[in-house]
Amino acid sequence: MKNEKTYELVLTALFTAIIVIMAFTPLGYIPLVVINATIIHIPVILGALFLGPKKGAFLGFVFGLTSFINNTFKAVTASAFVFSPVLAADVIGISGVFKSLYICFVPRILVGIVPYFVYILIRRLLKSEQKIWSVVINGAAAVILFISARAFIINLTKNDSGLYGTIGGLALGILLFVILTVSSVKQKSTANIALAYAGLAGAFTNTLFVMSGIFILYKDAYAQALGIAGDAVIDVIMGIISFNGIVEAVVAAILVTGVGLALTHVKPVKELRKA
Repeated sequence: MKNEKTYELVLTALFTAIIVIMAFTPLGYIPLVVINATIIHIPVILGALFLGPKKGAFLGFVFGLTSFINNTFKAVTASAFVFSPVLAADVIGISGVFKSLYICFVPRILVGIVPYFVYILIRRLLKSEQKIWSVVINGAAAVILFISARAFIINLTKNDSGLYGTIGGLALGILLFVILTVSSVKQKSTANIALAYAGLAGAFTNTLFVMSGIFILYKDAYAQALGIAGDAVIDVIMGIISFNGIVEAVVAAILVTGVGLALTHVKPVKELRKA
C-alpha cells in the first residue's frame, strides 16, 4: 500500500511537471488566429486513467492554472481575455472574473474526470455478452467522425454544397466502423478501443465546454475582440470545433492509446481497482 501511494505520488508529480513544461514551451500550445490549439490535455487524460478522477481533476486544475497564467501575461490571441479573470475584468467588468474562471478551469478539470468514466463504460460494454453494444459504440464513433470530417472538409475546400465533405466524411466513417468492428472481435483490443475513446472524450470535453462557454458567456465581447458581427460568432466557433476539435481529438486518441498501452505494462488502469 505504501509503495502504491508513493508510485502514484511520483506519477502525479511527473504528469504535473509535463503539463507545466508543455504549457510554458511551444510543446504544449499551437497558437492559431483566435485560440490556442493544445495537447496539454494528454497528460491530464492519462492522469485520470492511471490515477483516478480525483488526481485527474487536480491535473486538470493545473492545466487551467497554466492557461490562466499564459493568457494573463502573454495574451497572444484575440480570445486571451476569456481565459483570464484579470483581463476580463478590464473588458466587461467584475462579471468577467467569474465567467473567465469558469472557462479557464471547469472544462480543464472535467478533462481529468470524464475520460475515466468513459473508459470504464466502454470497457464494460465491450466486455458485455450483449454484442449489440459493440455495434452501437462503433456506430457512434463513426457518426462523430462523419460529422467532424464533413465539417472539416467543407471548411477546407470552401465547398458550400457540402458534396465533397459528405463523401469524404462518409468514407472515413465507414472505414472507422469497419476497423473498430474487426478490432472488437479480439478481446485484447477492448482496452485499446476504450483508451482511444477516453482520448477522444477528453479532447472533445475541453473543446466543447470551452467554446460553448465562450458563446454563452462572451458572445458580444468575443465578437468585438475579433472585429466581427455578433451573429458570426457561431460560425467562428463551429469552425474552431471542426478544425481544432477534430485534430486535437484524433491526436489525443492516438497518443492516449499508445502511451496508455505502454503504461499498462507498469501500472494497470485505475478502474481495475477501487478508485
